[in-house]
Amino acid sequence: MKIKGKAWKFGDNINTDEIIAARYLNTFDEKELGSYCMEDIDKDFSQKISKGDIIVAGKNFGCGSSREHAPIAIKGCGISCVIAESFARIFYRNAINIGLPILISKDAHKKIKEKNLIEIDVSKGIINNITQKKTYSTEKFADFMQDIVNSGGLLKWIRKKGLAKR
Repeated sequence: MKIKGKAWKFGDNINTDEIIAARYLNTFDEKELGSYCMEDIDKDFSQKISKGDIIVAGKNFGCGSSREHAPIAIKGCGISCVIAESFARIFYRNAINIGLPILISKDAHKKIKEKNLIEIDVSKGIINNITQKKTYSTEKFADFMQDIVNSGGLLKWIRKKGLAKR
């Protein structure tokens, strides 16, 4: 899987309440949640991005509550992938479960600048910064995790494998 988009930078300890404020948790509609994504950090974030863009963040991205709304909002606003130095464990799991690719890279956050054009080869664990003509490595997804993301999330993967009734 290859992903290409502009980078949008965030710092350390971005919590789930900053990703999607609690006042919007009365829906699971992906597009509606996406329209409020990162609103308390950057009120125009969801209007500035283009479909396929990528969040690049520091340490402990997605800390806070265990709500699935946070990765749903990110995916719903059009972000195709999140790269961070580290993720909160439950956010990482929720993102995979809803089909949002997330990658760990120690170098990306330090070196990629806002709006750099980047391309990611998820299966090879390579991040190409097209703007700066530099390459960074990332931890590769295990094959089964990449299959879950490619299927659109855990429930769709389970149905595809014939492990659950529709």
